Amino acid sequence: MKILFVSLGCDKNLVDSEEMLGALAAHGHSFTDDEEEAEAAVVNTCCFIGDAKMESIENILSLAERRKSGQYKALIVTGCLAQRYKDEILREIPEVDAVIGTTAEEHLIRALEEALGEQEEGKLYTEDLEGRTGTVYPRVITTGGYYSYLKIAEGCDKCCTYCVIPSVRGKYRSRPMEELIREAQTLAQSGVRELILVAQETTLYGVDLYGEKKLPELLRELALVEGIAWIRILYCYPEEITPELVRTIRDTPKVLHYLDIPVQHASDDILRKMGRHTNRRELEEMIAFVRREIPDICLRTTLISGFPGETIADHEILEDFVRKMRFDRLGVFPYSREEGTPAAGMKPQVPARLKKKRQKDLMLIQQEIAFEQAEDMKGRVLEAMVEGNIVGEDAYTARTYKDAPGVDGLLFIETKRDLMTGDLVRVRVTGSQDYDLIGEIYESAE
Repeated sequence: MKILFVSLGCDKNLVDSEEMLGALAAHGHSFTDDEEEAEAAVVNTCCFIGDAKMESIENILSLAERRKSGQYKALIVTGCLAQRYKDEILREIPEVDAVIGTTAEEHLIRALEEALGEQEEGKLYTEDLEGRTGTVYPRVITTGGYYSYLKIAEGCDKCCTYCVIPSVRGKYRSRPMEELIREAQTLAQSGVRELILVAQETTLYGVDLYGEKKLPELLRELALVEGIAWIRILYCYPEEITPELVRTIRDTPKVLHYLDIPVQHASDDILRKMGRHTNRRELEEMIAFVRREIPDICLRTTLISGFPGETIADHEILEDFVRKMRFDRLGVFPYSREEGTPAAGMKPQVPARLKKKRQKDLMLIQQEIAFEQAEDMKGRVLEAMVEGNIVGEDAYTARTYKDAPGVDGLLFIETKRDLMTGDLVRVRVTGSQDYDLIGEIYESAE
């Protein structure tokens, strides 16, 4: 059967989608991006913030029309929205044949087969949220083949007051190190050159399994995998970053000098209300330490604007923090009021218009910093991974160690050479355009 598979949300969700695609492929199904050609549809949903929730609902409703008309023989909904609103989906959208929770993906094949048997009403498949952390079938890589995400843990114990993740993904569960190394070896054998480590929180890896943080050891082991050239780490909670981790990043070949540290705010009062486990002084000390140990480190962060109770003074503290820290990469999201979270009941709630204005204020500050940093890169020689050719031009897109796919900038290489996706080349930066760099292949004196 030809299946339309829609994957929404974050890169952790993408890994789940690739595992489900692997299960479907192992049972003889094929895939299509054409809604007209498809015979069935699976939607892996997200519900982290309001916009993601609406995107998931709109996709389900659109495909439900095709299921209602008889074009599709089955419509299955999985992922975070499915876990959070399972009863509502089955009640309000009768065209949905099955709803599969975040730890029940192994039931996908059974759910599809039962739907094809023309069951009379939608079915619900859920498991204990403390279960499943690994993969059963080989993943179908959807990122182009030269880079891949490696999900090292599931769930989260932090319980930030604005976040629904613990309620839809469960407690923090690390995957065994030997399992991760085997998966990395399999990915490398399939042509993957960059591993991107993801979890709701990567820095706590191993605490539940081994009684201590094991991310440094995991990095050293992954660096031994033949074929892997780059290892990138995302989602590092600031209070969990240890000197050992920083020095492992500094001293381990293949581990990129890149850290994604979502700090969310810099006002101590707002950080406390968010349920975060740090304050501004500690954030600044941690960032200073990382930069001392790794002078060329690229730091990415995310912030939330307009959290409940955020005053003008709180916002100004955050603006000052952004100016002072000069992050290499920064994203800002207006606070999303999520039902069932402690923050949803906090007062006063900041008006939507003001949340967006404060988001814009912060991004304008960061834009100036980012443009200055891009200009300062002129003359630098960097290793870059080729992403692809620009059609009709003697040019390629690439990424440096400073650029995670999908969220950061690009490097445009002007060359008449024939380059392949995944090639590593040395490039001299010749200029910049907004957030992106422009360069040429570097010829050494030899």
